[in-house]
Amino acid sequence: MRKHRWVQAAAMTGAIALVGTGCSLWTSETQPIDAPPAGIETSLGVSTGKEGAAAQTTQTAKMTVYAKDPQGYVVPVSLDLPKTQSVAKTTLEYMVAGGPGASQLPAGFSALLPEGTTLSVDIKEKTATVNFNQAFKKYEAKEERKIMEGVTWALTGFSTIDAVKLKLNGQELKEMPVARTPLDEPLSRKLGINLEIQQGIDYGQSTPVTLYFTNGTADKGKYYVPVTRLVKRTDDIARTVMEELVKGPNISKGLQPVLNASAQVLDVKSSSDSVMTVNFSDKLLDENLKAPADGLQSVILSLTENTKASQVQITVNGNAKVEATDDQTYSKPVARPLHLNPNPEKL
Repeated sequence: MRKHRWVQAAAMTGAIALVGTGCSLWTSETQPIDAPPAGIETSLGVSTGKEGAAAQTTQTAKMTVYAKDPQGYVVPVSLDLPKTQSVAKTTLEYMVAGGPGASQLPAGFSALLPEGTTLSVDIKEKTATVNFNQAFKKYEAKEERKIMEGVTWALTGFSTIDAVKLKLNGQELKEMPVARTPLDEPLSRKLGINLEIQQGIDYGQSTPVTLYFTNGTADKGKYYVPVTRLVKRTDDIARTVMEELVKGPNISKGLQPVLNASAQVLDVKSSSDSVMTVNFSDKLLDENLKAPADGLQSVILSLTENTKASQVQITVNGNAKVEATDDQTYSKPVARPLHLNPNPEKL
């Protein structure tokens, strides 16, 4: 129970306003979080690893902030940030309304932190302590959980941070300042994001899984949106994640399905310490025998989010030679991208 306390408590107390949607699909410049082992290639590029929260060596670096989209979803957006002593601090500063990141956000997106907010970030033993000024309190109660989610997910995107503590004017917060959400333990991704509450779920007997769906804009842009869904308690997280992804999003909330609803999840298993293999039926493929590119990316994002796997091998009826609608070939394990929704200017 303690492991999923944040998600269940929020659901039971009605602390979450369930509205809306999320940013731009990654492109060829996208890099995986972890460098693949020798002999393994990925179709999404190559990286030396997750970004850390230390200083960068170039004048700018692409970092992932979290913003609110037009429907109210908390969404990752990767922006170009300047070289600083602390990229963790700079990342949060680019999430302040009226701040330097405002001009880079897509049309209709808004910053999560109140205008005038200043802050410092101290990182020790993989816990980031964020000290806000008084302006941080200037938000509406309905925005409180969104702020908690955005700050937590932005900072825990760094390999050097697993948990987050909050301070106000140097005093550690035991509860959030407006809606009084308890802060009796450090925040982590166990908090969930864009929580989806389904009817018929016993919250005390549930398991949260985070799924990545897509949303579109009026200009036909697309972006990924993480949604934490409560499902019936299970020990088979990986298979449940895939089955829920096939089931699709709550359409009434504006999100788009990423996989054919008639596709079957035949098997999901760990093929090594870092690779998860998922085997679909041929219903995953379209009439041209190609798998949906957005859907395959969502499979990779969702599995690596919920398991310890850093790479995903996708097969259809046991065949690893899977071609996607973007003409990428998924014949070998693919790593999670380093940056999500990296081209906000195209939305």
